[in-house]
Amino acid sequence: MPLRTSIAKVLKILCFTIITNLSLICCTQETDYYTETQNQLYNLLQTGTLLPEGKYTVINRLATNLLAAKEYNQLILFLTDYVENNPEDIYNSYWLLMTAYVYLQTGAEPIAEYYFDRIIMNYPDLSVQGNSIHFLCLQNLIQISDSAVNRITYFREIIQRFPDLVNTTELYYRLAVEYEREGEWDKALEAYSTFLDQPDATTIQIAGAPNAYNQARNLIDFNNSPKDWTFESLEALENAVKKAISNYNYRALDNYKSKVNFFAMSWKQDEYASNSQENFSIRKFMTGNRIRYSSELDGASNPNEAYLRTWGWSTYVSVWYLYFRKVDFPIDPEIHGRWEWAGIYFGEML
Repeated sequence: MPLRTSIAKVLKILCFTIITNLSLICCTQETDYYTETQNQLYNLLQTGTLLPEGKYTVINRLATNLLAAKEYNQLILFLTDYVENNPEDIYNSYWLLMTAYVYLQTGAEPIAEYYFDRIIMNYPDLSVQGNSIHFLCLQNLIQISDSAVNRITYFREIIQRFPDLVNTTELYYRLAVEYEREGEWDKALEAYSTFLDQPDATTIQIAGAPNAYNQARNLIDFNNSPKDWTFESLEALENAVKKAISNYNYRALDNYKSKVNFFAMSWKQDEYASNSQENFSIRKFMTGNRIRYSSELDGASNPNEAYLRTWGWSTYVSVWYLYFRKVDFPIDPEIHGRWEWAGIYFGEML
């Protein structure tokens, strides 16, 4: 082996050894500094001579050091023991907030929910760095709670206590949805009505609810309507519409059309688009035309929706699919499950 190569290998090994030793020394020094700092803070806390502000500073430094070191179990034990042994500390809500945060970070959401809720129920609100602790708890509870009943409580409280920190328009809508899930229809309708009364209800964008305004509007309008256009069964609706077409009875067809959210559009349009909402008489399309319909409902029909292919309405778009759907309105058991003629699709089915 050449001498130069041997020296290079030796130097490489030596350098690696030196770097490794230096790293170990640095890590050891950092660990020693961390341990010494924490011990000093613990000792300072045990003196019992600190004023409330000083005690807060020491505890917060101890906790943030543990958090930075990811000593989660030790941090939880330290904070919960301190709160239990010092019930008079005015910052206990903050220490429990930090505890809840640690549980949230480690994926223990049910335990985090317990602590967030405990803070709101048992501790006065506190402002830390300009933030309300109760507000932070409510925000987190709304996100992680699996209980509609609990979320209703959280929505109501955040609307009542912190209206300037949230978009109440969105929260009224979400509150209505939770009431609906719980079957509390009167309260759901009240919340939807309040949502619709907000000045930005028509323009607000709500994540997961792109048609929030239209859906709420239709529900309220349907609730306030006579609903006298609905039929007991799909068969009854189908037969009535076919008979009216055969007799060219446009008045009957106009009566059978839903009086809330009836649409007439192409297959690619959005049902809630402004130009899809139509209020026209069938008369002008029947006059002078020979209207026909399929003997059976289209194969795309299902237990909740049905399509009847018809044609001959105009030279421009001859084919219309009449769209029937089952009424989803649990608020009124006498109406829920009936059928309505809800709209028209122009052109052949895509």
